[in-house]
Amino acid sequence: MTVKNILKVVFGIFLILNFYSCEDELFTTDPEKKLEFSTDTLTFDTIFTSFGSTTEKFLIYNTNNRALRISQISLAKGATSKFRLNVDGTVSATNIFTDIEIGARDSMYVFVETTINTTSDNNPVLIEDSVVFEFNGNRQQVLLEAFGQNMYLLKDELIVDDTKFKNDKPYLIYGNLVVDSAKTLTLPAGCKMYFHNNASLVINGNLKTEGTFNQPVELRGDRLDKVKFLDPVPYNYVAGQWGGVYLMWSKGVHSLKNTNITSAYVGLYSPNSDRDNLPELTVENCRIHNFVYYGVVAQNTNLIVKNSEISNTGSYTVYLSGGKHVFEQSTIANYYALNDFAPGSRDKGPAVMIMGLQRTAPMQTEFTNCIVSGTIDNELAIASRYLKDYKGTFKNSYIKRNLKYEQPQFQNIRWYQLGDTIFKQSSFNYEKKKYFNFTPDSVSPARNIGDISVASQYPLDLNGRNRFVDGQPDAGCYEWRPYNQ
Repeated sequence: MTVKNILKVVFGIFLILNFYSCEDELFTTDPEKKLEFSTDTLTFDTIFTSFGSTTEKFLIYNTNNRALRISQISLAKGATSKFRLNVDGTVSATNIFTDIEIGARDSMYVFVETTINTTSDNNPVLIEDSVVFEFNGNRQQVLLEAFGQNMYLLKDELIVDDTKFKNDKPYLIYGNLVVDSAKTLTLPAGCKMYFHNNASLVINGNLKTEGTFNQPVELRGDRLDKVKFLDPVPYNYVAGQWGGVYLMWSKGVHSLKNTNITSAYVGLYSPNSDRDNLPELTVENCRIHNFVYYGVVAQNTNLIVKNSEISNTGSYTVYLSGGKHVFEQSTIANYYALNDFAPGSRDKGPAVMIMGLQRTAPMQTEFTNCIVSGTIDNELAIASRYLKDYKGTFKNSYIKRNLKYEQPQFQNIRWYQLGDTIFKQSSFNYEKKKYFNFTPDSVSPARNIGDISVASQYPLDLNGRNRFVDGQPDAGCYEWRPYNQ
């Protein structure tokens, strides 16, 4: 080998050694340099046992001017941990990741999942661990915590006998839960039913709920986590999480007390086509809120709604056609169009549609001490060929309608006026975490217009507040109170 070639080899080795030496100098070894994290504790919402969780995440930040090499990322409980890790898109069967490099002033995601095994405890069970980061003699960690909840699992279940559910742990419904013809399903106080995507409650018999103020019955979707693209927003605030409650028997007798039905495609849907047999449906102290289509549909159905909220739907909030319908001290509000994370926008249908058709049973409607409001100009529509002969009465209520009805059926009505402020919160500001609040505002025209004789039947509003503290009851299911009360 010539001297010239030898010099080339030596020079090449020098360049390689110098390159690696410079590369090493790009990574800090200073033990004073630390990592930062987007959170110090990653908390999962309640998880049903034996079902995998949704994926939660946090960010690692290297705020230093030089890159940092993390010797190891792992779970403190090792192989016994209930959690699983994904570091910057990479998984490991052992949940151990070594020599992870993070550039100067750069960041990296860590994704976490968990599965909690069934336990003997019906109350939520806390599981904990931590993600440990080891580098340059340092040890930092992010805490992990999740609650596991046992449940009764029902998949495409048919109830063939009169049945009363329990309230010791929730019911998780996959597919349809169907009640057989002429049979009764009873939901006791405190009963919780979580419906998976597209699951529904189909009643071919009778439905009875026995909720109380302190222990309401709840029917909702099974997503207990938050919307990823709107981090503070629980999935229960997003319509269309499940199918809804379908009341299919023409001779059904349904009674719902202190019951919350939320965020399905429909709330209560009674599509009876039998003019001679009308099911009975009573809704008392209930909240029926946030649906892609309808809140309550009562076709050829006798319906009584007392001290209840029916709100936020993509189409009619209440649809009435055939039968006797009584609404007392209730709020019907449709501000779905202002819900900017809804799966669709609201159509032009009014909050309350009363449809008189020849093919339906005779109809009579009574509204007293109610609020009917929303985002469009006319939130009440009566489709009757001869309106003056329509058998209906509307008393002591606030109705948002630009085109007032002048018929004698309307008495002591406060009609909409431009600039009206009806409710304390008629939109959802997810950045400030302010959800819809259909309590009358301090300047609401719905205040102090209620008929005392009717309000005295419901001395407590849906929040448990006395209607008569200020002497005169408000319209709707909520009584005005100052913000600090």
